[in-house]
Amino acid sequence: MQCKKLLMIAIVLAGLGALVTPVPALAQSCALCYTQAAASGSRMIQALKSGILILIAPPTIGSIGVIVVMYRKRTQFRETESGDRFRQDW
Repeated sequence: MQCKKLLMIAIVLAGLGALVTPVPALAQSCALCYTQAAASGSRMIQALKSGILILIAPPTIGSIGVIVVMYRKRTQFRETESGDRFRQDW
């Protein structure tokens, strides 16, 4: 019960920290990158946006995959813990 209270407090503090963070602090970027993107044409800007999406997709998919595997193993561990026999399905 104590662990759940600490977890809730941590979540609330993290949420409050995200709310009080000023918006300009989240938009820090390289001045050279900004000037190059602003000076380029619409085709280059579209390519830059596509490149950002391509770079974001693999880590996101990998993270979701790891979370799914951890969740399945967690429920599997609890099932074997409640049973009398030992089962290892790795």
